[in-house]
Amino acid sequence: MAGEAAHGFDLLPVVGILAAGVVAVPIFKRIGLGSVLGYLAAGLAIGPFGLAVVTHPDTILHTAELGVVMFLFIIGLEMQPQRLWSLRKQIFGLGVLQVATCAALMTGAGILMGLSPTIALIAGLGFVLTSTAIVFQVLEERGEISTAAGQKMVSVLLLEDLAIVPLLALVAFIAPQAETVTMSQRLIDIAIAVGALVGLVLVGRFLLNPLFRILANAHAREVMTAAALLVVLGAALAMNMSGLSMAMGAFLAGVLLSESTFRHQLEADIEPFRGILLGLFFIAVGMSLDLGVIAQNYPFIIMAVIVYMAVKFAGIYAIARLLRSSHGEALERSVLMAQGGEFAFVLFSAALGVGILDAEMNAILTSTVIVSMVLTPIAIIAMNRMMPRQAPNLDGVEIADGLAGTVLIIGFGRFSQIVSQPLLAKGVDVTIIDNDVEMIQAAADFGFKIYYGDGTRPEILHAAGASTATAILVCIDRPADATRIAERVKSEYPLAQLYVRAFDREHAVELVHLGVDYQIRETLESAFVFGYETLVGLGVDEEEAADILQQVRERDKARFELDIAGGLSEGATLMFGNVTGPRPTPSFKPRQKSTALNPEAAEILQKAQPVEDA
Repeated sequence: MAGEAAHGFDLLPVVGILAAGVVAVPIFKRIGLGSVLGYLAAGLAIGPFGLAVVTHPDTILHTAELGVVMFLFIIGLEMQPQRLWSLRKQIFGLGVLQVATCAALMTGAGILMGLSPTIALIAGLGFVLTSTAIVFQVLEERGEISTAAGQKMVSVLLLEDLAIVPLLALVAFIAPQAETVTMSQRLIDIAIAVGALVGLVLVGRFLLNPLFRILANAHAREVMTAAALLVVLGAALAMNMSGLSMAMGAFLAGVLLSESTFRHQLEADIEPFRGILLGLFFIAVGMSLDLGVIAQNYPFIIMAVIVYMAVKFAGIYAIARLLRSSHGEALERSVLMAQGGEFAFVLFSAALGVGILDAEMNAILTSTVIVSMVLTPIAIIAMNRMMPRQAPNLDGVEIADGLAGTVLIIGFGRFSQIVSQPLLAKGVDVTIIDNDVEMIQAAADFGFKIYYGDGTRPEILHAAGASTATAILVCIDRPADATRIAERVKSEYPLAQLYVRAFDREHAVELVHLGVDYQIRETLESAFVFGYETLVGLGVDEEEAADILQQVRERDKARFELDIAGGLSEGATLMFGNVTGPRPTPSFKPRQKSTALNPEAAEILQKAQPVEDA
């Protein structure tokens, strides 16, 4: 081809993949089938059994697995260690129970379908590993990752990612030539895996934050992006070389950086790569669907898909109900997790390599898993149509539509109830939306007109009059949602003044970086007044207490400016502490500027100048 002859690189497959995704995904989302099914269909269309734009999908699939790796890194960034620790009972309780039960049921089902016990065991263990990419993608699109039901699915998926390690060891143990592997070699392999985990934890704990601080001070954005990719891919490589899961390495790296001051920067840098590569992964799965193998073995593959999905569905549902989940939650979890997943390909490949599976059986089992992955989005759509989500009772509540006002307030909790008072007292035309029906109904008893609407949805913002509002006030108490709304308003309604309620100092810094017109930490002013009244109550003169409060305000402002410039740790020295002993900075700024008496002191003062100027 001309492109290949001129540059030594064939651009046709790349252009074909991008074009297929760009065309298919919007169409499938428009007709309600979702982006995952769109990517799978695009891959099938351009793969070896479609237009044959790509003839070797395995190569694409191996590269595209980085999308899953980066996706789990992003999830890890949202999982602080304390939060992950709080899920330990679900991970090692619910997760182990579900995996063990479903593996036993599907192994028995495989034997009943005529497979030998060993092959039935490998097939069952492979199919029990749910597709992390599909489930996380669906949960993210629905905004349900942080919900109680979503956290249970996340816990099971994390356990399954961990389970790939002992499952690969089991494959090596039951292999025909397993007796050639000595016990000392197995112990060495385990030690290498444990050492890699410990090493990754130590690097994340002591090296990553200083590294990113140095890079941030260099003010080279492209280097920060490269460093973010290095962390993700380096952690994945370390885990892979030690025999563990690449995805688990990336997830662990994300967890270790979840409390870093650079967390949001890392997420922003990785997000574009994650989105593209995850879409490429689904396209590669669609391309890997071997229609020739399916045509030759379609009776068995159809039976295996139906039996395995039905048995896994029943096992997940039974475990969920046993642990007192509601019928709706158990049904949703069963439908979302009834398919096989990408880690099954790894397990089957390992079994092929040690002689447990032959090439034909590997192709059959792989096709079975892929077909189940293709059917999952369809099953989700069918479940949603047969059992639609229970809509809130909107009796006496008006939905936001065609509204217009000078000020749009999003959220009507205790914070915005007070915020609204001076605006209403002045006679400002205020529109208020909230998605809590009980709150709306209760507010009506106090003379408030609140419209029902979720401010995180772009169509609701438009219907609520964001395009004509002079000012938009985001007063909700969920930091992630407030940030999401702020980003959308800055992007789509840049002429509107944007005022946002900040949850804490970190959230306030994030909002400043977004460019909001005004933000305030929700407890800042009330805490200042509370401290002032306490001083007065302790006998401090009111004028002196007011002067102290003003100095504290100025100190907090200086600290906040340092936090914006260099991260939350930069202004920590400006905080008052209750620990006795010398402090690195004076409690209050001296009235006279310091004067250096020798070159060494001049150098120290020059380094400290930014803090003094702040």
